[in-house]
Amino acid sequence: MLKVWHLPAAPFVRQQDDNLIITLWVKSEAPPARVTLRAERDNEEISLAMRRLRAAPAPGVRAWRAEIALDGGQPRRRYAFKLLWQDRQRWFTPQGLCDFPPARLEQFAVDAPDGGPAWVADQIFYQIFPDRFARSARRAPEQDSIYHHHAAGRDIVRKGWDEPLTAEAGGSTFYGGDLDGICEKLPYLKKLGVTALYLNPVFVAPSVHKYDTEDYRRVDPQFGGDAALLRLRQATRQLDMRLILDGVFNHSGDSHAWFDRHRRGEGGACHNPDSRWRTWYSFSPEGQALDWLGYASLPKLDFRACALVDEIYRGEQSIVRHWLKAPWSMDGWRLDVVHMLGEEGGAKNNLQHVGGMTRAAKETQPEAYILGEHFGDARQWLQADAEDAAMNYRGFTFPLWGFLANTDISYDPQRIDAQTCAAWMDNYRAGLSHQQQLRMFNQLDSHDTARFKTLLGKDVARLPLAVVWLFCWPGVPCIYYGDEVGLDGANDPFCRKPFPWREELQDRALLALYRQMAALRKRSQALRRGGCQVIYAEDNVVVFVRVLGQQRALVAINRSEACEAVLEDTVLLNVARWTRKVGSATLQDNVLTLPGVSASVWFGR
Repeated sequence: MLKVWHLPAAPFVRQQDDNLIITLWVKSEAPPARVTLRAERDNEEISLAMRRLRAAPAPGVRAWRAEIALDGGQPRRRYAFKLLWQDRQRWFTPQGLCDFPPARLEQFAVDAPDGGPAWVADQIFYQIFPDRFARSARRAPEQDSIYHHHAAGRDIVRKGWDEPLTAEAGGSTFYGGDLDGICEKLPYLKKLGVTALYLNPVFVAPSVHKYDTEDYRRVDPQFGGDAALLRLRQATRQLDMRLILDGVFNHSGDSHAWFDRHRRGEGGACHNPDSRWRTWYSFSPEGQALDWLGYASLPKLDFRACALVDEIYRGEQSIVRHWLKAPWSMDGWRLDVVHMLGEEGGAKNNLQHVGGMTRAAKETQPEAYILGEHFGDARQWLQADAEDAAMNYRGFTFPLWGFLANTDISYDPQRIDAQTCAAWMDNYRAGLSHQQQLRMFNQLDSHDTARFKTLLGKDVARLPLAVVWLFCWPGVPCIYYGDEVGLDGANDPFCRKPFPWREELQDRALLALYRQMAALRKRSQALRRGGCQVIYAEDNVVVFVRVLGQQRALVAINRSEACEAVLEDTVLLNVARWTRKVGSATLQDNVLTLPGVSASVWFGR
């Protein structure tokens, strides 16, 4: 039996002066005669001989070591291991052993130096849909003034905070949440363990969701205007909280002065072929504006226009740069449907423009976090470093939905076992560097999906399992507002209910679990920055370990009846003592005894 261990983190990877020290552990009755490290320099494959160390990390385990020079080449250091016997060879990659050389983008990867924002991996994010989170006690009367929602053909609908949400006029229904309301609830968020906020759009727009931007340079008066955002920025900085905004640059709203479908100004592109903004949008030969996915109120921006590129990101006073500068000093952008923006009414030259936005942001604020929204595979953008991270639907949310809720993003039935779930998640992150994995944005749900609690249906007892998983898997966890108190809701608009601030409406046990997991993550470098190895995945049980230096965090998820899981012998579990932090499972001599529908976490050193 051949067993091989390596993770792209300590103790297997460490930097010493201008070298990256790479270590591989091997256990076999017939060990390889030689091991080489497949690395690369400026995209050219190189083979580095590994030397066998005299000291053994554990009985029967041999350690091999090589060094990758850091004095040149590209910062992303990709590598794999080639194990050689007299008449055969095998390769070792993040997805295990294989009999042929692995694809370049499925090898281990470490960014040295790491050009991404180092602060992100230590955060716990909280996503807020501003109208539905909290209504400020200091809200001014003029914030409740009626204005017209053109796309719905009606004035906005104002509801009391405790009135039920209905499907009628979803985009026009306002509950009066605002930015000062968020300020007033920062102590609650701090106690929850939140360290960073992501806000859905806050700029002037006629809808409640505000993805139909009317003015990128002003905060909507319904939310309190520019002054309220500045108050929130100052309050978050006092509490050492980060704050990122939602940038909607694939399309504008049709009420934006650049387009002006409703003829509220002069010179808008919609009705004026000679408009100075005409080239900022794409039009058919018949003069019809091209829109986003059939929504006429969302005309697509056309990045062929140099003036638009300057206005959105390239110019010194561009929108992307403006909100990263003082006095706002935002910590980054979440970029809406970023894979779809581009030229000629489509996504032509998309990577060029996404990368341009990221470069402009970094030039303005070097530690800015640029997060892309991708429901599909985001690795093309990440591997090109066009963005720092992506909303991790494909690599975290969807496999977890399939395993725990038996559904997919189309809400079609999907029943997968533990083996499939683990392979799916491991396959996705294998295409990313270790540092990128730690920055991926993990969520159970969002404003664009049904709430995970609702998806679970009769299996709602599995909800705590997902919460534990969220805080322990590689990536930065993000809580969608209200999830922590058991807020439910089907797809839009029902996933956007007002936050239930009355305690009798809250699931206090669930809230306690969120607080517990946030505190555990804060205490554990292994959970925030460690490597990850799935060590058991069969039927209803997934077990994985996070590793950083001598620290270990062991996580066991069981979605079904009580059972035992016998773990294979692995040196990753060699610790002096395990201390259970969550759950009631037991661990004795590599045998896990798991209660039914349970999640457990141990720390080891």
